[in-house]
Amino acid sequence: MLTPLDFQAVFKNAVPAVSPHITLLGKQNNFNHPRLGMAIPKKHIKRAVGRNRIRRVVKELFRHQQHSLPAIDVVVIAKKGIADLSNQELNKILDKLWQKLIRRCSG
Repeated sequence: MLTPLDFQAVFKNAVPAVSPHITLLGKQNNFNHPRLGMAIPKKHIKRAVGRNRIRRVVKELFRHQQHSLPAIDVVVIAKKGIADLSNQELNKILDKLWQKLIRRCSG
């Protein structure tokens, strides 16, 4: 997702999947494929290196999950403390959240 209007549409009436470190918001879209957007604030992760690491991990997991996702727009919101997680912990949390989001958006 690229434009602020895309993000606003998801924020208005989204289906959430929440953990203490990260939130996924999903909403049906009019495309034939899922789309990804990220909100990783400097407030929670001060250094660009940390924000980019989170982006890389999220993009990679989205790439692996996109074949099983319905046609939805997903916004990933990073919360305080996410920078302290290892890549493996982040993978585990995101896998659970993707599954929860798939169940909620498909039903």
